[in-house]
Amino acid sequence: MDKKDSFKLFAKTHPELISSVKSGEASWQKLYEIYDIYGEDDRAWNTYFNKSTSTSNTSFSGISDIVKNIDMESVQKHINTAQKALGLVQELTGKGTSVGDIKTPVTPRPINKFFED
Repeated sequence: MDKKDSFKLFAKTHPELISSVKSGEASWQKLYEIYDIYGEDDRAWNTYFNKSTSTSNTSFSGISDIVKNIDMESVQKHINTAQKALGLVQELTGKGTSVGDIKTPVTPRPINKFFED
């Protein structure tokens, strides 16, 4: 196993590193350089391992608090806007029309009659 694969395995076993990258505190390049220089067992990793991540400790009460803070009127407005946009796209592409919606002339025009002669 080469060094890159061992770093991938190391990163998978430590979700704190993933959250550090997602939050913008570190980059994968920086973490790989630390791993390349110091390896797995060093005090360099303490800054990433000792902090508590709020995403990994989310509980049911935290999720319910998030749901309580959602403005349902705003969500409904966005849904209505998206439905209108989809209806417009369907109308423009002709996907939503059925055969009964297409208007055909009641009597065919004679071949020799032009411009309402």
